[in-house]
Amino acid sequence: MRRLWFGGDLYEVILRNKIVDYLSQWNIKMAYTIETSLPETETSLALLKVLAENSFDSILVTDASAKGKIIYANKAFKKLTGHDPSEVIGETPRILQGAATDKKVIDRLTSALKSGKKFEGKAINYKKDGTPFIMYWRVLPIKVGKKIEAWIAIQREGSVI
Repeated sequence: MRRLWFGGDLYEVILRNKIVDYLSQWNIKMAYTIETSLPETETSLALLKVLAENSFDSILVTDASAKGKIIYANKAFKKLTGHDPSEVIGETPRILQGAATDKKVIDRLTSALKSGKKFEGKAINYKKDGTPFIMYWRVLPIKVGKKIEAWIAIQREGSVI
């Protein structure tokens, strides 16, 4: 799978080498994946660490167990929620839920997780001090082969309630 920029639009396509050579003659820019751009595992991991630690968005990683325990939270998570990343390891993301959290949204999330699919939504969640806020988030499986090893949630605050 490759991503092609063509006419200002990004396309994801499966390419054979001859097609890649042909398109390269026409100076069509291709954005490669991290794996092809940075084949060294250590370099790829270092890049991902820098991305996660410096993201403006909160990033939360949970294990693939049924409980979904938190195994990583970046600095932006603390800014968003007031929870220090070190104190949430081993907890579940349910620590952010409360009385006004929409059960239908959580049910959609649960269904997506059980079926191994990505989720996108918004809900009222709660900061550590109990202040409600609107959180937009995307949850994606981290797969090795076909096996889900963990889940990553990318979160940001929405409009003030």
